[in-house]
Amino acid sequence: MRTPTVSTAKDKTDRRGSDRFPIEREVKYKILSKKHEELGQGQTVNMSSNGVLFTTDQLLVPGRRLELNVSWPAQLNSKIALKLVARGRIVRCEEGRAAMEIQQYEFRTQGSQAAVASAVGAAFKLQ
Repeated sequence: MRTPTVSTAKDKTDRRGSDRFPIEREVKYKILSKKHEELGQGQTVNMSSNGVLFTTDQLLVPGRRLELNVSWPAQLNSKIALKLVARGRIVRCEEGRAAMEIQQYEFRTQGSQAAVASAVGAAFKLQ
């Protein structure tokens, strides 16, 4: 039986500073603007520690700042859904895809506050 592998070998012409991994997850984003709030959604195509390529049905202007929420496949204490919240800027947008440079990020819980409090409380009781 053959085990699938993910190649992270870099092309000699690739100038990126970090490897990209093919990860397909649901994305919700918000353009960070004082004028008006633009919201959108899509799906990641690939990710690295420095950026995200994702699908979008909007034209996102390079240089604009945005907050991107990615549903994360891992769970906290095997119970609570997590999301990656990344802030950065659009570096390119073409053919229904946009690339974002990540400037800061954090993981947050996706669940309700009651579910989070319950799971955290259970984790402390185990200690």
